[in-house]
Amino acid sequence: MPAARVLVLFAHPALQKSRVNRRLAAAAAAVPGVTLHDLYETYPDFHLDVAREQALLVAHDAVVFQHPFYWYSSPALLKEWQDLVLEPGFAYGPGGDRLRGKRFLSAITTGGGAAAYTHGGHNRFTIGELLAPFEQTAHLCGMVWQEPFVVHGATRLEDETELSRHAAAYAARLAAL
Repeated sequence: MPAARVLVLFAHPALQKSRVNRRLAAAAAAVPGVTLHDLYETYPDFHLDVAREQALLVAHDAVVFQHPFYWYSSPALLKEWQDLVLEPGFAYGPGGDRLRGKRFLSAITTGGGAAAYTHGGHNRFTIGELLAPFEQTAHLCGMVWQEPFVVHGATRLEDETELSRHAAAYAARLAAL
């Protein structure tokens, strides 16, 4: 059986400031069968080519949203992408079955540590609870939700060995899709 074709929709509006997401993106790009699609590089003006994006989705077996977890959601361009690309008749609704059965993975980095994402923590909710809108999007589109890949405390992650460990774990998750 050939390796799955994985589309990583990478969205980071300030990539020059992110050691962690740059390293994860590089690890993703090195995995056979992975297409790393940098939305901010491709669409700096936010003018999405919806037909092109839909064709990319159809051509892949799995879809990954990789981004920093901004304000409990995604960066603006990825939200715009969702609003325009995942349209009725394509992604959901009558005739909207083009994504059915594809695997969906949310790969995020957080500024806070893991303890901040607990009911007693600073953010009051778990990562699973906060990612519920993404999980519901996958469900609505008939996609198969995967356990999220999360790197906590990205703003303080300085240890090169730990960073390499996260990058290797991410590459392994993508290869397993």
